[in-house]
Amino acid sequence: MRRRVLVGAALLAALGAFSAATAAEIEPPKVTISPVDWTAAAAVLKDAGDGGAAEQFGRLNAITAKRFPGIETSSVPVLAPFDLDAFKADNADAAPDKYFGPFHPTKYFLPGPAGFTGTYALDIGGGPFKVSYKKKPIEIELTGAAFTYDLDPPDFQEVFPPKDKSLSTLYPGIRRILREAHVRYAFERFGVPYIVSIQCYDTRVSSKYLSCREADPIAEAFLKKLAVVGGAPQKIAEPNLDLTRPTAPTDFTYYAPGDLIPNSGYKKLPGRADYHVYALMRFPIAEAPAYVKSQSFMPWGDCYRSGHTGRLGKKDAPYTCKVNGLPLTFNEAAAVNFNYPWRDNFCELRDFLVGQCAGGHGHQGQDIRPANCFIENTGADRCEPYHHTIAAVRDGLIWRLPGNLAAYLILNNANEFVRFRYLHMNPKFMDADGLVTGREVKEGEIIGKVATWGDYESGTSYHLHFNIQVVTKSGWVWVNPYMSLVLAYEKLIGGRGKELHEGDPVPPVPDKPPVILNPPVTAATPGAAEAKTETAAPQKPEAKTERKKTRKKHRRHRRRGPRTETDE
Repeated sequence: MRRRVLVGAALLAALGAFSAATAAEIEPPKVTISPVDWTAAAAVLKDAGDGGAAEQFGRLNAITAKRFPGIETSSVPVLAPFDLDAFKADNADAAPDKYFGPFHPTKYFLPGPAGFTGTYALDIGGGPFKVSYKKKPIEIELTGAAFTYDLDPPDFQEVFPPKDKSLSTLYPGIRRILREAHVRYAFERFGVPYIVSIQCYDTRVSSKYLSCREADPIAEAFLKKLAVVGGAPQKIAEPNLDLTRPTAPTDFTYYAPGDLIPNSGYKKLPGRADYHVYALMRFPIAEAPAYVKSQSFMPWGDCYRSGHTGRLGKKDAPYTCKVNGLPLTFNEAAAVNFNYPWRDNFCELRDFLVGQCAGGHGHQGQDIRPANCFIENTGADRCEPYHHTIAAVRDGLIWRLPGNLAAYLILNNANEFVRFRYLHMNPKFMDADGLVTGREVKEGEIIGKVATWGDYESGTSYHLHFNIQVVTKSGWVWVNPYMSLVLAYEKLIGGRGKELHEGDPVPPVPDKPPVILNPPVTAATPGAAEAKTETAAPQKPEAKTERKKTRKKHRRHRRRGPRTETDE
């Protein structure tokens, strides 16, 4: 997406925030409660009958709950592209999806104390709309929030009036926003912030991705079809997160949030010193230890387009990234990759759009390595996948189309309106395991294994990429999950970590050799075959064959067109 914003004061504010961040205590996020006007919402209902707003919406919910399960739990009026009058007239109809026109409802509809969120899909090719992109159905997301998160700057986005001027009459104050590879239409109604969002790229029309110029008419038609379909008046309280930390001493150490590997930020800009914990959660790697570590600027990393000196591709060959000259070795199993301290890599150099990063671009989340590295043999330079498990961080709803690379887990409760994203698991395995839209999972449930799936098997290093998004008045926005992960990890290990500052002694790197799956069998190594059987984790039948196809070279897939870490 082209960026037409000015860095200016926002960048200076970010730099100042980084240098001023000396406190080591976590803090809850700041929010704004939505002043919901249920009387105004009830006034737009047709044939709602007598009584106050609660009674009128109660009768409406009894009708629409057939198509919107749980709609009565939404603390804000629910909007949907739904022909309510026709549905009321045909209430005995067994197939209510016809009342949505071209916007097919999906299994992702989540109402609750924080409001509601859900998606609608257009057929491949856009149905009645002229769309060049024909890879997958187009999803339109709609969210109404009982409270929104107030984020500190920077806050990069492009804001315009809607192209269709009639929308400003329909929704006074509506804004068209280009942010983080989505076009969003944000407006307030009945005191509630609503956001319609479509993933797209502000660039030329292509069959490989949806351009925002082709997404705009879809969003405009969607907005014109919205009707009030339910919800229920209820008290919206200030969110309250218990941020109590364990006190027992541990060997866990971590650098402060925003303290990236030197010069590894976008255009060498600093990271984001964000001490907010946005959600209480279980740690996403099922078992400790685990390590938040860079995948690009640590041993075996490719320096992410910043250039390097030395040779990549030969095991144990020395090299450096040109941005900082720190000595590295071409070996993913290097002990430093699998030991404390942790280091923040949100806002690390990437091409991806991140409004919360100083230059408007960054990494979107955190890369997490599991406990150790399994290698095929003594000559291998990279870790083999599927030896560590991944857990659901909370009870919640999955949002993921079959085939997509990313899986989202959504929370909607009195204290959190948050979604988590898991990336680099094998999408074929996720499909086979039913990790798709509409599935409910429980905290701690195993939902996959750590893998190396970039755009294909062995397309990235062995790690889990983990993100958090929260609802703002501009819609769902990437925030730094680092301190949320710190607290979750402390609870997992039952003790308090130590934050490292500039000048503190760095813990020595202990020797941590990898697990060799196929060690040489000699007289000096009795029982090697048995050791292999004991250490190797069970794998899907096709996994080994797929890995062999791409193991010959160390490379990353470079797609033409926009680069993204999003759903596709």
